[in-house]
Amino acid sequence: MEPSELAPPKAANLLHRASELFHQAHGGNRFPVDIDAMAKGAAELFSWQDPITTIEPVNLPNFEGMLAVNEAKSKWMIAYNESLSSQGRIRFTKAHELGHYMLHRAQQSEFMCSKEDMFKWEGGQNIEAEADKFASHLLMPLDDFRSQMNGDINFDSLGHCADRYGVSLTATILKWLSYTDEKAVLVVSKDGFMDWASSSKAAKNSGAYFKTKSNVIEIPEKALALQDNITEERLGAKTAAKIWFPHADSDADLKELKIFSEQYDCTLSLLILPKHIDCWENSRY
Repeated sequence: MEPSELAPPKAANLLHRASELFHQAHGGNRFPVDIDAMAKGAAELFSWQDPITTIEPVNLPNFEGMLAVNEAKSKWMIAYNESLSSQGRIRFTKAHELGHYMLHRAQQSEFMCSKEDMFKWEGGQNIEAEADKFASHLLMPLDDFRSQMNGDINFDSLGHCADRYGVSLTATILKWLSYTDEKAVLVVSKDGFMDWASSSKAAKNSGAYFKTKSNVIEIPEKALALQDNITEERLGAKTAAKIWFPHADSDADLKELKIFSEQYDCTLSLLILPKHIDCWENSRY
């Protein structure tokens, strides 16, 4: 069966199997995975005649990554924006474009992907969401990720995984949100307003989510995220749930984690809610 006929996680697992066999035979570290070697070796692995031959930074505005084929459709190039300063973002971008190669290259000859495309982990048959899921499972296979995250959830444990897999903290949090049973929400904010947010399935089902697309949403005044004198709270501090979610049906506290990134001039807030809490407006009922 061709990788394009598989779900993104299963397609990524095909490369992992080959990588595991290589490391069993030759030794070396399994993580972080060697994205460049996987990308350039994929065609030989599947006996394809149109390999990825080039992976390089380019100077083009308004894009994060690109996959393009030559005029003869005999070889492909992965490019990433040379302005990307984070190795984690570069690795995820390469893996995202490799996902397009594995899953979608029969559909079009060029893929130009924005920063926003790197965070579309939901969306059904949307090809950007599929490429993101592929990248997530390729860089952070779920079985290994779960084994690393078997204790308290905080920015230290999440940071350990980010280092292990060579990805950004944001990508690591999104990976955890994709499978956890916890009610948790990631909020990325700038200048006191939400840039974007992502909720775990359990949180979304309980009404704990923010519709940031085409909406201007302020960070709550009493939230830890707005306290300029605290640049990070790695283990989490108690915050009244109703500060973030006014319609919460309990006076319980949630755990609010925070990191301010000078490099990207943004704040990451991870909100972990009690399992019993609901945040729907009364009008829902």
